[in-house]
Amino acid sequence: MAATKFQKTSNLKGDNQVFVIGHVNPDTDAIASAMGYAWLLRERDGINAIPARSGPINHQTAWVLRKLGLDTPMLFNDASPRFESVMQRLDTVSPDSPLSEAWAVLSRTGGVAPVVNPDGTPFGLITGKSLFNFLARMTGPLPRYQNITLAELLEIPCREAAETEVARYGATTRIRDVIRRILRDEVDEFWVLDENQRYLGICRQRDLLDPPRLRIILVDHNEPQQALGSLEEAELIEILDHHRLGNPTTHEPIRFTVDVVGSTSTLVSEKIEDAGLSAPPELAGLMLAGLLSDTLMLNSPTTTERDHQASERLARWAFVWGSPLAGETLESFGQMVLTSGSGLASRDPKDVVSSDMKKYEAAELRFAIAQAEVSDLHELNDFLGPLCEALKEVKERNSLDFAMLLVTDVVRRNSRLLTVDAPSVLDELPFRPLSDGTRLAEGLVSRKKQLLPVVLSLLEE
Repeated sequence: MAATKFQKTSNLKGDNQVFVIGHVNPDTDAIASAMGYAWLLRERDGINAIPARSGPINHQTAWVLRKLGLDTPMLFNDASPRFESVMQRLDTVSPDSPLSEAWAVLSRTGGVAPVVNPDGTPFGLITGKSLFNFLARMTGPLPRYQNITLAELLEIPCREAAETEVARYGATTRIRDVIRRILRDEVDEFWVLDENQRYLGICRQRDLLDPPRLRIILVDHNEPQQALGSLEEAELIEILDHHRLGNPTTHEPIRFTVDVVGSTSTLVSEKIEDAGLSAPPELAGLMLAGLLSDTLMLNSPTTTERDHQASERLARWAFVWGSPLAGETLESFGQMVLTSGSGLASRDPKDVVSSDMKKYEAAELRFAIAQAEVSDLHELNDFLGPLCEALKEVKERNSLDFAMLLVTDVVRRNSRLLTVDAPSVLDELPFRPLSDGTRLAEGLVSRKKQLLPVVLSLLEE
């Protein structure tokens, strides 16, 4: 895995990787805080921290990354261990190499010599068992060789002694999906291949029974239903967030920070300053975008004085000479960030309802609230039908009891609310019903602080 622009490649504490990752359907703050906190852990602590994401990035985040010349973090769909986590890239021999070369490899690897074709595809494995079977064939009832010397034996091509019927698994295959088959086959070694079916390494059965768990730091969320899949199979070591509590259980104490600010990027910027560091201009710009997006340019009810201070701090780091944001102001950059992610005309309705969707549970009901941004709420009128159909598909695909879409006017700071199969108790929502079935929520812009608490209070009465 190649290092990203802000990853050191030396002076790290061990080779153990720590993945810093935001919630599913990541927004700009989830991506920014993951990249910013991973950079801090590497710079301050020498930890091999790698930013990651648990879903596709949205239009706004894509625009910000392009603007700043930053790469998109690596994608993790779930935390279940893969074959790549337990494989070893053992030395190899070719099928036509003399057996003496395989013998030398066997002595160094503990009894396994991979035989690989010139194009990188696997031919077979030479092991103690395959060597015994080879010798048995040579000295059986119809021996091929009667008076061969050891020197002559070691000149025989490796292909003659290789076991070719060896199971093959992709590097990204989840171990748990095939472990029963592996135990049933009672085989000790397996090929691990890349997406082109070329040799990457060898895996031993004993290593599959207790694979190393991914070490994970969650940022910008703490509820299991918003986290990447199979989180219970990972080693969760820290949470850094600014949302309500709904955290997963852990076997051991972990560092847990949930604070009352408008964005997780605010928390990361504070930690960077406390360490006596300043983020590189591009990274500071990314975190500033996350902050301004989450707080609607510091106008959301979630905004605190610390967010104002963080915006000034990040602007000081980001708007320097030579930066992609040189000459910008908080106002000009914030407007670009918000408008880059707004609008419905150029987006597929399925993307609108899924790109910023969060799942919740309350009163034995599972539901989701998505949010989309526009510059004029009247735009919704032309897309209401397709959006309702897409919202219904999201509800059914995720086995939810109901789903909601909050469409927010980032200019006038009002919203309209669409619902699908909402329980009757939500008829009491304090937002004016409109003739098209939506509700007008004047002054409501925050899903977290303004909409979700009202929904939960009605459901839990």
